[in-house]
Amino acid sequence: MPFEAINPPQFPTPIAPYSAGAKAGNTVYVSGVLALGEGGIVLHPGDAAAQTRAVLDTIKTTLEAAGATLADVAFNHIFLKDLADYAAFNSVYAEYFPGPKPARYCIKTDLVKPECLVEIASIAHLA
Repeated sequence: MPFEAINPPQFPTPIAPYSAGAKAGNTVYVSGVLALGEGGIVLHPGDAAAQTRAVLDTIKTTLEAAGATLADVAFNHIFLKDLADYAAFNSVYAEYFPGPKPARYCIKTDLVKPECLVEIASIAHLA
């Protein structure tokens, strides 16, 4: 099945060869999102809550470009650099998913840039 690449024009140039998202049929896949600005500059260094908000805002924009919303998200892949940030992450995450919660997993791992604290990839399904 062919897919449509989703690359909102307001996004900075990706730091690697990928699309922000891909829509295949009624499914939208959002690539792993880090809190990065133009030129790969890390936003909000040292602030996991602010990075989480930036990441989820980027996911929201990508989904909207594909005709979806955060309410359509069925699964999130979450990566944290430090599990000490888990509570701050969850506090912001709960604001973005106030209704039924998507399935998810959370893994502690190094991320592509040392200043990055949070990465999320999402899968959404359209009705």
